[in-house]
Amino acid sequence: MPKPFILALSLLPWIPAFLCRVTTMGEYSVLEGESLIVPCHYEPQYASYVKYWCQGRMREFCTSLARTDDTRSANPVEDKVSIFDDPVQLVFTVTMNNMKEGESGWYMCGVEVGGMWSADVVTFTNVKVIHGMSVVNSQVSGEEGSSVTVECLYSERYRESEKKWCRSGDWSSCVLTGSDGSYEDTSVAISDDRTRTFTITLKDLQLKDTAWYWCSAGQEKIAVHVVVTPRPSTTAVPTTSPPTPTQSDAHLPPPISITMESWNTHSHILETLVVCSCLILLVGMAILVRKLWKLHNPPYPEQDPVLGEVKFEKGRINNYSGDIGNSAVIFPNRRSQDVHIG
Repeated sequence: MPKPFILALSLLPWIPAFLCRVTTMGEYSVLEGESLIVPCHYEPQYASYVKYWCQGRMREFCTSLARTDDTRSANPVEDKVSIFDDPVQLVFTVTMNNMKEGESGWYMCGVEVGGMWSADVVTFTNVKVIHGMSVVNSQVSGEEGSSVTVECLYSERYRESEKKWCRSGDWSSCVLTGSDGSYEDTSVAISDDRTRTFTITLKDLQLKDTAWYWCSAGQEKIAVHVVVTPRPSTTAVPTTSPPTPTQSDAHLPPPISITMESWNTHSHILETLVVCSCLILLVGMAILVRKLWKLHNPPYPEQDPVLGEVKFEKGRINNYSGDIGNSAVIFPNRRSQDVHIG
């Protein structure tokens, strides 16, 4: 059997991987202790196929974690790993709960095609489980005199660490939780639920409270921008009734609004006028240039009919006998009547 034919047969199982793809993001980052949700999109022809999620960088050595044909992997709240397929949206979703730093690595979304000559359709993604902090909203705003809430998230290893709230650039402004995980005064309250979230509530906001702050757990911290807007003015604005139209106003035609259509019509007329003006200007300039050229470049005698006639008549006179050197040749009704032959 020819070698090219054997090579073609060996490549057949890989053709679906290039033509029919499964797609997801190439990398995910998740805070330690939090949940990871990965959507895997596939082509319509695979709506009824089995989907799976496994850990590994190679298909042959990928450890299966969840499959759509396994009913035990269907609860995203209770299960460590769950998978759900939505054939209408052509996407299956994988949920991994309570992520640990040791679970970082390569994972694979796969569609099980099966068959001797067909390989599964897959895509890979790199999951990074990090420890540290994050914040639900990095900027919060509130009206003067109101309150705002900031939610700060921390990884599992900082569960028992003290939590702080500080104004950026002012270390003396820091307030921190006590042994019960809480703190409160007239302007700020902190509450740590010890489940990777602590909440800061800023009370009775003043305009001077607009600034950058940061929340901290252990040695980790993350910045938050607080914006306080002025309280709206309560001054009563006198209301006036709309003027009653007079009898003369009632007969006036309604104002003509400038619509896009009328504007386009006016634009076409303006363009036509501009083009015509340019053409007239060009013709006028051409005529002016021609006149100036004739003025500075008089024609040769052979090209001027008047000078030609003068030359002809002078030749005829020279053929006569006698002294007629001082004779004059007159051309009636010609532009060159004053031309004299010497």
